[in-house]
Amino acid sequence: MAAFGIDVDPGEVGLNAKQLRRVDTHLKRYVDDGRLAGWQVMVSRRGKVAHLTSYGLADKEANRPVETDTLWRIYSMTKPITSVAAMMLWEEGAFELSDPVSRWLPEFAAPRVYTGGTAAKPVTVPATEPIRVWHLLTHTAGLTYAFHRVHVTDELHRLRGFEFGVPEGFDLAACVRAWAEIPLTFQPGAEWNYSVATDVLGRLIEVISGQSLDVFFAERIFKPLGMTDTAFSCPPESQGRLAALYALSPGRPGPVRSDSIGKGVTGRPSWLSGGGGLVSTTRDYTRFTWMLLNGGELEGARLLSPRTVAYMTRNHLPGGADLAAYGRPLFAETRFDGVGFGLGFGVVLDPVAHRTLTSPGEYHWGGMASTAFWVDPSERLSVVFMTQLLPSSAHPIRSQLRQLVYPALID
Repeated sequence: MAAFGIDVDPGEVGLNAKQLRRVDTHLKRYVDDGRLAGWQVMVSRRGKVAHLTSYGLADKEANRPVETDTLWRIYSMTKPITSVAAMMLWEEGAFELSDPVSRWLPEFAAPRVYTGGTAAKPVTVPATEPIRVWHLLTHTAGLTYAFHRVHVTDELHRLRGFEFGVPEGFDLAACVRAWAEIPLTFQPGAEWNYSVATDVLGRLIEVISGQSLDVFFAERIFKPLGMTDTAFSCPPESQGRLAALYALSPGRPGPVRSDSIGKGVTGRPSWLSGGGGLVSTTRDYTRFTWMLLNGGELEGARLLSPRTVAYMTRNHLPGGADLAAYGRPLFAETRFDGVGFGLGFGVVLDPVAHRTLTSPGEYHWGGMASTAFWVDPSERLSVVFMTQLLPSSAHPIRSQLRQLVYPALID
């Protein structure tokens, strides 16, 4: 496998080099004024890397620069990988999307839904329909995240020891059993809410496949795609490449080092989070996006059929609704107008409504530490951006990237 770097002059794949340099100029300001420690951005078209820039420090305290092989905590960019893994099993006939999850996870046999009361005395009713596999893939199961801090069910998760971590000694199976005991935020299928649904999906993959999630990923996805640095933990020999994690802190002028939030990545974590547990490199995640762009195949390794990838990256929200109409917003700064949701991906429905220069059908997601990627099938374009700043809503980097990258398209 060739070393990772720029493969082609931008003009050869219909990209304007001067405009791509504006991406760097803009993003460098984030480091120069202290908002970010460092970053890396990759722009490829037609399976060729046309732009790759690293800037700033992977570790400010050690004065270690960002390199092409820097390792990043990708958090929720793990979710599309877990969704691909599930759909690989789906293609084998292991389940139908309409199947109740309780067929494999009996703890979900009789879910209850919150209707009122306090965290101390919640009022609940039985779910009117089972949680189905489709609900997990689309975040419509009624599950939630503790860190939302907007609903009583979020508080119930925190009271059980869940927020940015899990109770001491819990593995994935124990987490799922605990989540199943907490009332759902709404009836399955009634709304969209970003949640631990993809973690539950990861446990489903384990039960159906008979393999732990890390082994399934390594054997069925990472090895075939040549994703040599992607895993749930960073081995000792690679920890010198791991980017430090920073977070905004009230009362502090700039980001503060916060590696403890990602402490699980320097040793095998007690639980394998299909919703946010992976460490990866720009090179590795780029290869994952190329597999998607190629309709499920890369360099002879086929993970999914083209029709399955196309199906996953269509809007699955009922009635063709966008997330602004059907979903609960992640953050006030998140723009959901004109964006639907597929099986593990946000999907652009209307760039005008989204107020962002992109294409209908572009699909994407990002991670809690401000990482991001998108794939644009109509333009044969993929972009991966890596940095390490919590929360991802701190700066509008994702929309600015599109604003700067799309004008570079000149054919």
